[in-house]
Amino acid sequence: MSSQAPHSKFYEPIVPSDQVQYREYKLLLKPERFPDEKGFHKFWKIAHHAAKALGIKLGKIDESIKPHQREVVFYDTPHFKLYNHGFILRKRTFYHHGLPDPRHELVLKFRHPDKKVALAVDPRPLLPCAYTMKFKEEILLPKDGALGMRLVYSHNCELDTPNIILTQRFETTADAFPALKKIDANPKAALAVVNGVSIQEYQVDLGMLEFGHKLEAKATLAVWRVRTTNAPIVAEFGYQLKFDNLESIGRKQRELSEFFYTEVQSRAPDWLQRGTTKTALIYGFGNTTLKHQE
Repeated sequence: MSSQAPHSKFYEPIVPSDQVQYREYKLLLKPERFPDEKGFHKFWKIAHHAAKALGIKLGKIDESIKPHQREVVFYDTPHFKLYNHGFILRKRTFYHHGLPDPRHELVLKFRHPDKKVALAVDPRPLLPCAYTMKFKEEILLPKDGALGMRLVYSHNCELDTPNIILTQRFETTADAFPALKKIDANPKAALAVVNGVSIQEYQVDLGMLEFGHKLEAKATLAVWRVRTTNAPIVAEFGYQLKFDNLESIGRKQRELSEFFYTEVQSRAPDWLQRGTTKTALIYGFGNTTLKHQE
């Protein structure tokens, strides 16, 4: 669904035929479990045994772990109007050989438990830049601490090095992303880094998961730390399926991807961090009241 952004507001609307083409499984973990590379190897063993028990193949993790480094920053108004209305504005900067890449990824996403509500929000920009649309079904831990899963839907627009300054007035950002105009934010309110927190992300590839009939997913494990202090925030184990539509996945393969998610939970109960999301943790650092519950 890659596209070139037009130069006027007259572009094709999002249509009901848009399909879920990504299914992303996310398992939050306690960051203190990963003080060094040994933690990554220990969790790989848990995932490996869970996969083996279900007849799923999981590739080997590299003996010498070299995490991919990325800086992650969220932007919002002083009263968090974006987040409280279901929007997330995130910038991710990639590093190569310890130096930041001049190119970065900007994502505007709208997340909601109702598929129709999520699909109805059009996060595309009015900017002369390339962008990619992704409509995802995200699998998260249940809020009640039980073994299982819950679904939320995420309508994402990813831009590569967009020509936009994020620390500016809300009305300027809303002109670039018309979906934000529905938010009851002060047009003059300036966007800023959420709670002043810049995140250092360390991501490791744990190997490829093979569910059969060419359905596979890269398993990753990421640890978030406060960039300025190196204090741990959270870790996340994840894997993402990509397909033309949900009906194109065999029932057995889809069930295997779900069974694996719960099997890892049952084998690693002391590793799990429940009742939240990575984004919610960053927003929760401050004293601003949050109306949005993920």
